[in-house]
Amino acid sequence: MNLFKISLWSLAILIVAVFLAPLVYHTSPHELNSAEILSAPSWSHIFGTDRLGRDILARVLQGGQVSLLIGFASATISVFVGLMVGVTAGYFRGAVDKTTTIVIDLFLTFPTFFLLLAIISYIDASAVVLVLVLSITGWMGTARLIRSLSYEITDKPYIDILNIAGVSRLKILVKYYTPIISPILLVSWTFAVAGAILAESGLSFLGLGINPPAMSWGGLISDGRAILDIAWWVSFFPGFFIFVVTFCLFQILDRLQHDIEK
Repeated sequence: MNLFKISLWSLAILIVAVFLAPLVYHTSPHELNSAEILSAPSWSHIFGTDRLGRDILARVLQGGQVSLLIGFASATISVFVGLMVGVTAGYFRGAVDKTTTIVIDLFLTFPTFFLLLAIISYIDASAVVLVLVLSITGWMGTARLIRSLSYEITDKPYIDILNIAGVSRLKILVKYYTPIISPILLVSWTFAVAGAILAESGLSFLGLGINPPAMSWGGLISDGRAILDIAWWVSFFPGFFIFVVTFCLFQILDRLQHDIEK
């Protein structure tokens, strides 16, 4: 079994575990236990406990649901926006393309992470807010890529023939653009998911993520950074899950890019 299949299966198993394991593992992620504060990993607490005696495994599972949902939702929205903007610019060209390009360049002028920090600093973060903010700051790369690809498709002689024949623009876009763009779109989406999870984790680690009692993997890492020398497990396990997810996504991304280049 090659690395791609291992990554694909590992990611699928992890996602299923994060969303379904809480149905079997009934320990509350919010339950305080003063008798087991900072307990090391053991059979009673597989991932150990934090400074308030809360079970780390239960918190990692619940935090993972939030992190993954934010990653998938924001990536889907940003890729969809990038698709619409890129296809519009590449198909209509002219003034539409020039205006779109200026807008894309304006967004790209600002460093993405600092733009995220600036926005989140003035808004109380929640899962919905983070999805919207990550979507707003993550569509430009997809838009530029799709715009370039749409330009190539629009230059095809059969597209001119279809336009002259009076075929509707919607039918042209759906029937002739979609099959060519779809593989690139899948690559962009995979990259966007990994980027969104890392961005959310970075914001939460800096204290600008989801507000307690809600949690995410980045927030859980932040909770343990002050006690890393005496309770490594508090930060290690959520960080390990972030590593596994992003590593698997990038391995899948490499395989998709390799298949497209063929």
